[in-house]
Amino acid sequence: MQQNNGLDKSQLISFGIFSMILIGFMFYFQNRNAKAEQEQLAIDAKKTEQTTKAKPLATNLNAATVTPASVQKVNLQNDELALEFSSIGGQLSSVKLNKYEAFGGKPLYLFSNNNASYGFQFKDKTNKVFNTKDLVFVPTVAGNSVTLTSKIGTAVIQFVYTLKAKYTVDFQVKTQGLATLVNDGKAEFIWDYTVKGAEKGRSQEETHTEFAYSFNNYKDYDYDARTDMNEPDETLNWIGVKQQFFSAVIEAKNGFTKSKGNQEIIEEGEFLKKFNYNGQVNLAGNELNQDFTWYFMPLDMELLKSFDKNFDEILPLGWSFIGSLNRYVFMPLYNLISSWGVAAGWAIFWMTIIVKLILSPVMFKQHKLSAMMKVIRPEIDEVNAKFKDADPMKKQQETMAVYRKAGVNQMAGCLPALVQIPLFYALFRFFPNMIDLRGKSFWFAPDLTAYDDVIKFGFKVPLLGEHLSIFALACTVVILIYTVMTSGNIQQPQQEGMPNMKVLMYIFPITFLFFLNSSASGLSWYYFVSNAINIVIILVIKYFILDEKKIHAQIQANKQKEPKKEGKFQKRMREMMEQAQQQQAQQQNKKK
Repeated sequence: MQQNNGLDKSQLISFGIFSMILIGFMFYFQNRNAKAEQEQLAIDAKKTEQTTKAKPLATNLNAATVTPASVQKVNLQNDELALEFSSIGGQLSSVKLNKYEAFGGKPLYLFSNNNASYGFQFKDKTNKVFNTKDLVFVPTVAGNSVTLTSKIGTAVIQFVYTLKAKYTVDFQVKTQGLATLVNDGKAEFIWDYTVKGAEKGRSQEETHTEFAYSFNNYKDYDYDARTDMNEPDETLNWIGVKQQFFSAVIEAKNGFTKSKGNQEIIEEGEFLKKFNYNGQVNLAGNELNQDFTWYFMPLDMELLKSFDKNFDEILPLGWSFIGSLNRYVFMPLYNLISSWGVAAGWAIFWMTIIVKLILSPVMFKQHKLSAMMKVIRPEIDEVNAKFKDADPMKKQQETMAVYRKAGVNQMAGCLPALVQIPLFYALFRFFPNMIDLRGKSFWFAPDLTAYDDVIKFGFKVPLLGEHLSIFALACTVVILIYTVMTSGNIQQPQQEGMPNMKVLMYIFPITFLFFLNSSASGLSWYYFVSNAINIVIILVIKYFILDEKKIHAQIQANKQKEPKKEGKFQKRMREMMEQAQQQQAQQQNKKK
């Protein structure tokens, strides 16, 4: 057997020669590629210089040197996006979503008619500021790509846009010779965007129009709807402006730093808000050679999740448990029902039925409790009359004794009410943000994500606006009927200055009308069905489940028996009342 003693001398020499040849080839091809790229940039710069020789480069779009004849427009298009690029600033001047329409059947544009502008701002060595938005570029189109080239001094700047699938536009920035102009190693990306309304409900869409951005390597997300945004310490992976159902987002592969922005509400007209964003990008060797990506997306959950860039957080489904309800309960449930070929309005109907069935044990207990409290109303009135002039605490104790003898636990009614609060807020988020409902009509509502306005006033009514939603009105009437049916067990205040709870219960549905009148009609339809089911349940319990005579007889029999041993909760409540009585008596003695 031969022993391996390692490499001999001839093998080492051969390995060294081979390594030198390999390294030589690498340097040769690297220099050759770099030289070819420089030559191409020089050719593009020469074309730009020839094109703009008679028209000096502008540093201000209002300068007389920039004329309509100097503005060139080029286009790219696929099934999803139709893009237009302008030679002024090398920007996207128009972005149209081909598969969607704005309200009224109009084309849906995110960028159009100079409502958006963006560019990179530099300081030259004399501290003068120049921005690519103010430069004239020369466009060339090749397949699904557009290259826009501009020259400022001895520097060449290129923007290369490539239209891709899934509403994506790659945006490469290349410079050569920029280092002869700047030396501070940074540039600012400035984006001004006046958002145009695309939906029927202005107030609702304005509420959902806001900054959205991700940081910490796409792991964290934040938004800002009302105030100035300021993220001086975070590196943003992407920054976007979202509307109710659509968003424009720019991603920086190397990130934006020292980000700040502001927003301003536009009270009326076709535009909703004006946004301004300013973020810093770092230069390598005072040259800007970085990759960016534009996304012009519908806020569809499956599409957003497919990017794996935390885009799904843009969809405002609510935080924590509320958002989880929408993501893992309501959205899958609606998608499942609609997949059966059911119309959107009926899908909401069956979704309501299923949710009610799931909650039926809890809801049944609440409705049964409400019905029983109405049955024992005479006994409660008897206690109130008997202890009319007694101490309020004593009267409360006797009232609780009646409930206890009848087997009614007042606190049991709190749990169902608490359960409904997160459901209400989740649905409040679900219906205005479910893009599958957008444009879906049902009866007299042309769009279930907006209000119906069959009844138009022709003038503004305080709190209501210029219309009355039939769905909101129907929902309010049903809630009023439900309130009348369940308010019989509410005690009237026995002390002066205490609010009348019955009056408050009747006021609530009226205020609900003002809230729902400008909200998504799908939400009003859901609550109409939900409360109609509640009424049916109460009627079934009253006429087919509860035996009022039996309950009364049981209460009278319990009066003759020795009182049952108090439970822990009843004992604690009694002790608290007694303690409160003692404190009240002490206070009265002090006053005397």
